Amino acid sequence: MDYKLIIKDIQAKKLEKIYFLHGEEAYFIDEITKAITENALEEHERDFNQVIIYGKDAEPLSLMSELKNYPMMAARKLVILKEAQDFKQMDDLESYFEHPSDTTIFVVNYKYKTFDARKKLMKFATTNGIVFKSEKVKDYQLGSWIEFYLKTLGFKITSKASMLLSEFLGNDLGRIVNEIDKLAILIEKDTTINDIHIEENIGISKDYNVFELNN
Repeated sequence: MDYKLIIKDIQAKKLEKIYFLHGEEAYFIDEITKAITENALEEHERDFNQVIIYGKDAEPLSLMSELKNYPMMAARKLVILKEAQDFKQMDDLESYFEHPSDTTIFVVNYKYKTFDARKKLMKFATTNGIVFKSEKVKDYQLGSWIEFYLKTLGFKITSKASMLLSEFLGNDLGRIVNEIDKLAILIEKDTTINDIHIEENIGISKDYNVFELNN
């Protein structure tokens, strides 16, 4: 399922009990998690009903307790397991994934690698929620992705400028978005971004190529 469609459903308040987000590209995982954080609870509900736990600090029993506890003065609670790749006891949550709470949204951020899809836990997660595999954008698709992202901000970009960005920054979408967002502050909307804009505002010279950058 495309990450944009997942976010569209979240913004429409069509929320699942489980979001298991895994894969090499952290950007899509972060964007889906951000959408859930912004839409699952009202601002005044978050203090008591939003829990963020990091994988290296997580303990199965306390995590299960958080997942099963009822929300306070709200229809639901939100539990986010960040850096879940550092949580070594994920299999201990299998029973929860099989029978998740109706009043909890559980978000798993398993970044930079994929989780074993053959495990029962993943089958239960797919049945009772959404499993999203976040894959790196292929090098040949980067130009189109940059154009799409800039279009959402109200800009266009020349092919030369797009190539400069993708050659210099690689396929690290988080880094690309960060540089584009800074550029968008400096340039008027509806501008077609060219290599001069890139050189003057991001510091990437068109005289560079991949081999010189590596050197």
